Amino acid sequence: DAEAILRIKEENQKHYRRAQRHQEKKEKIQRHNRKLGDLVEKKTYDLKTQYEHLANLRRTHILELTSVIFPIEEVKTSMRDPADVSSESDNAMTSSTVSKLAEARRTTYLSGRWVCDDHNGDTSISITGPWITLPNNGDYSAYYNWVEEKKTTQGPDMEHNNPAYTISAALCYGTQLVNTLSLILDVNLPKKLCNRQFCGENLSRHRFTRAVKRLNANILHLCFSQHVNLDLLHPLHTLRNLMYLVSPDTENLGR
Repeated sequence: DAEAILRIKEENQKHYRRAQRHQEKKEKIQRHNRKLGDLVEKKTYDLKTQYEHLANLRRTHILELTSVIFPIEEVKTSMRDPADVSSESDNAMTSSTVSKLAEARRTTYLSGRWVCDDHNGDTSISITGPWITLPNNGDYSAYYNWVEEKKTTQGPDMEHNNPAYTISAALCYGTQLVNTLSLILDVNLPKKLCNRQFCGENLSRHRFTRAVKRLNANILHLCFSQHVNLDLLHPLHTLRNLMYLVSPDTENLGR
């Protein structure tokens, strides 16, 4: 029994020395983990600072791009409400007739259904200048109506003020701006759309509406990536959504 106790004591001493070594290793690992934690915290702070700096650079480039090359702004039209004009010309007109005329003015027949738009006829959105605009309500039917009419008519087109020209030009510039913004923001667009899509050959109604849908999808994707207020966006308002995206009031622009 004395020999067994002695062996047990020796084994206990070995285990004790081994436990001490393990404790030293544990303390060493803990010190190493604290150093790594401090390093990771510092690197995280540096990375966050770099992200903020990069966001400011992106924001500066975008604001310069949209103020010098692609300015987007809201253009007020000089159209008067027909209800006001009619009421001035006819004193006997009832208030119900005036309200019906005002309601009819705010209603647009778009893609086979009637759409109510409070901005209809009041404003339009311009890009690169006040002479290149898009309808605020997203009704671009003037383009493919002009294309279909041109197919049936012979001779050169002398209508230089045709709204189809301004619509195609505005969509072309909008596409260029969206593709440039995707490069600056480093955001991959969900739909592929080349810059020359809306210029050159005349597009059929199907190809035109399909290209417009792809452009609107890309713009909404950029707006979502920059956390633009969803209450301001509308799936059919091409340049208006783009205007909200590049607005200086967009806090997360460049993230």
